[in-house]
Amino acid sequence: MNTPAPPVDPGSTGNGVVDRLGFVQDQVVQEFGYDTDVDDAFRDAVEGACGAPMEDDEYTGAADAVLLWFRPEDGDLGDALVDMVGVLEEGGFVVLLTPRGDDEVDPTDIDEAAVVTGLHLSGTFNASEDWRAHKLVAPKGPRR
Repeated sequence: MNTPAPPVDPGSTGNGVVDRLGFVQDQVVQEFGYDTDVDDAFRDAVEGACGAPMEDDEYTGAADAVLLWFRPEDGDLGDALVDMVGVLEEGGFVVLLTPRGDDEVDPTDIDEAAVVTGLHLSGTFNASEDWRAHKLVAPKGPRR
């Protein structure tokens, strides 16, 4: 049985979603999962908002934000998110991009993977016709 997709903020498609996700000038953004199926217009909008090209998966510095293109066949989402959290500066965030349509990642898998990594879902947006963006952030306040 398929779980319904998480609610999507109405009117949040296109380049405007990049601002709503929290990308701003001078952020260092590291990108993982790049392949021929990614949405180039969304990538260009992120780079435009940040004022610089994104770093690739070989980058060894800390990042303010991570962009992760993730497909169901890419393996374990929890493992992937653990790797993403390891490169983030304090206060950073992960934008998880998953396919829309028949090849969607189950929303419960996203919730479970976020919990395992100490993140929580703060919003889901239509990044493009083919991709859904999920913003994952660390909980506010001190860790227990």
